[in-house]
Amino acid sequence: MRARWSLMTSMLLFAVAALSVTPVQGQSEVGQQQNAPCESPEYRQFDFWIGEWTVQNPQGKAAGTSVITRVLNDCAIHEEWHSAASAFAGNSYNIYDRATKTWHQTWVDNSGLLLQLEGEFKDGKMVLVGERPGTDGTTVLNRITWHAVAPDSVRQVWDNSADGGKTWEGQFDGLYVRKRR
Repeated sequence: MRARWSLMTSMLLFAVAALSVTPVQGQSEVGQQQNAPCESPEYRQFDFWIGEWTVQNPQGKAAGTSVITRVLNDCAIHEEWHSAASAFAGNSYNIYDRATKTWHQTWVDNSGLLLQLEGEFKDGKMVLVGERPGTDGTTVLNRITWHAVAPDSVRQVWDNSADGGKTWEGQFDGLYVRKRR
């Protein structure tokens, strides 16, 4: 009986060991997809914004600093913003959704604001739009546009509309200038 138990135990241990080193069918394909799932050119459309930046207002005064990096296996872009004039700070995640063929941004900041935008890269510009309730309960449309001005500068313009996009009011106009190392 003891020899039988030992043989069964050995066979069971061998089977467990074999399963732990033998890849499950399809596992290698999944691993390959996870290594480079975001290689298509659409995922690189916002790369002009990646870098370490000082940001100036239209008068040339410091508005803040921003660090933009690729994260999550190069599938998303992370922004870390710090205002020059106050303790205001915020972060965003930006990603291309291949299923809907749109870009998305989720912005959160230390004032409690959540802003969710979506849009596309077209004619050399990234344009993302999203709705939020205004302070008076009406719907406010937010539109943020980024475009490369030169290899080491990017302009970002944020406009709001309270009339469904008929008229726009500027909220932020910043020139991102790449920091020299």
